[in-house]
Amino acid sequence: MLEFAALQIFRPAPAPGPKGPAMFVRNYMTTKVSSLRDDVHLLEAALLIRRSGKRHVPVIDAEGTVVGIITDRDVARMAPSLLTRITPEEYNAVFEMTPIKRAMTANPVTVTPQTNMREVVSLLCSKRIGALPVVESGKLVGILTRSDALALLNELLAEADSPSGPAV
Repeated sequence: MLEFAALQIFRPAPAPGPKGPAMFVRNYMTTKVSSLRDDVHLLEAALLIRRSGKRHVPVIDAEGTVVGIITDRDVARMAPSLLTRITPEEYNAVFEMTPIKRAMTANPVTVTPQTNMREVVSLLCSKRIGALPVVESGKLVGILTRSDALALLNELLAEADSPSGPAV
C-alpha cells in the first residue's frame, strides 16, 4: 500500500509474465477520477482544478466518451493577464463565457486498463504529456498520471536496492 496524504492506493500484486511480473495500467491507475462534461465553461474547470488539487481533468460528452482533457496549464493559458487594464468583472467573464472545448486538448491519447506500463511510460515521455485517460468499452474508468508512473519507478528502485535484490 502506498500512502499519499489522505489518499490511499491499494495495488494488487502484478500477474507474473514470461520474464517476471507483468505491469499493467490497471495496477497503477487512479479509479476515482473527476471529469467534466464538454458543454461546461472554463469556470467549472478552474473551480474543479482548484478544489481538487488535480492538474489533469478528462472531458467527456453526454454519453460518457472521453473527448478531451483539460489541465491547470490550459486554464492558466486562457486567463487574461493581470497586467492589462481589465476590471474584475471582465476577468471573471472570460472564465464564465469561454467554452471548455476552446481550452481543452481534444481527442487525447488514451490507454486501457490492460495497457502495459512500459508502453505508457514511452507515451508519457515521447509525447511529453502528464496524464492519460483510461478507457474501457469507450467509457472513462480512470486516469494514469506521470506521478503514477513515478510511483512505479520508486517501487522498482526500492526492490532493486533491497538486500534480496529485484523480484524477477
